Amino acid sequence: MQRQGSNGGSAAIRVRVAGGVLLVAHLAFVAWITLRPLDVPWVRPANLHPFAGIRADLALGWPEAARRIGEGLALLAPLGVLLPLAGGRLVVSPLASLARTVAAGTLLSLGIELLQTGVPGQVADIDAVLLNTVGVALAHLLVVPAARARLRRRATSRQRAALLREDLSQGRPPTIPRVGMAP
Repeated sequence: MQRQGSNGGSAAIRVRVAGGVLLVAHLAFVAWITLRPLDVPWVRPANLHPFAGIRADLALGWPEAARRIGEGLALLAPLGVLLPLAGGRLVVSPLASLARTVAAGTLLSLGIELLQTGVPGQVADIDAVLLNTVGVALAHLLVVPAARARLRRRATSRQRAALLREDLSQGRPPTIPRVGMAP
């Protein structure tokens, strides 16, 4: 959110703080889900071949595949909205915003997968990185451009209303009568 008038600054700060708090809460939740040790009798090997895990999920049947792929897409998807919200920019290039958000989501997903190598019962999976990245991108594309456009429209209508109130409070400006030029 860029500062818009006298009240725009405090609103932008509130939005950024709310976005930051929600972002930290979501990352704590993701860390709790993905980095806690599991007590399992055996551990499958790490999946370092792209799409091998997705193919294996599809081989289990559509209901199970939809659940597993949906979990992979949904885990980091809120970052697609929370990262731009915490950044708080209202006027920004949509492509640059998408690129920044997807890059941050990919790096976070990769970091989680690397940390999982040291957690008992957890294994690294390249397909999780791919699904998490696609989830972040989809959430960003579905929510952020429309929300920014709505907020920009709201900000411009507030600016127009403020200018109109200012014009009405000061009255009409004085006019200078036109005097014709002599021939």
